[in-house]
Amino acid sequence: MEIQFERMGEEHRTDVIDIFNYYIENGFAAYPENKLPYEFYDMFLIITKDYPAVVIKSDKNEAIGFSLIHSYSPFSVFKETAEISYFIKEEVTGKGIGKKTLDYIESEAKKLNISSILASISSINERSINFHKKNGFKECGRFVKIGKKFDKYFDVVWMQKIL
Repeated sequence: MEIQFERMGEEHRTDVIDIFNYYIENGFAAYPENKLPYEFYDMFLIITKDYPAVVIKSDKNEAIGFSLIHSYSPFSVFKETAEISYFIKEEVTGKGIGKKTLDYIESEAKKLNISSILASISSINERSINFHKKNGFKECGRFVKIGKKFDKYFDVVWMQKIL
């Protein structure tokens, strides 16, 4: 599938929040327990002001996902480290879109002198953990049983890739 990346903007509010809310309601990829209002999108725009944040578009110009990096910490000593997130519509996963998106975000991150990318992943989300391992991330930390969603405890796994 051919894809394009568009800088996340106001016109993507509904698509991005709808995709994010799907993962809130249907698994452990997104941490919130309840759907978020469309106003939450403002937070995405704020935290990504100086960072790559894209909507993934299909060859039919449909929003099929989004990805962003943001500062790991507001302290300048961590300015070369960013945290990544991506959410791709379930029906188009497994088609190489995640890999293309990661490659694009990494190339944009390098332009900003980002040298380390972190991913925070629920231990129940084995597909994401395996995807990150396959793409050069290493597990560098695990907080045991700190999350609880759908009455089920989970660990938060931190993975890191040095660019």
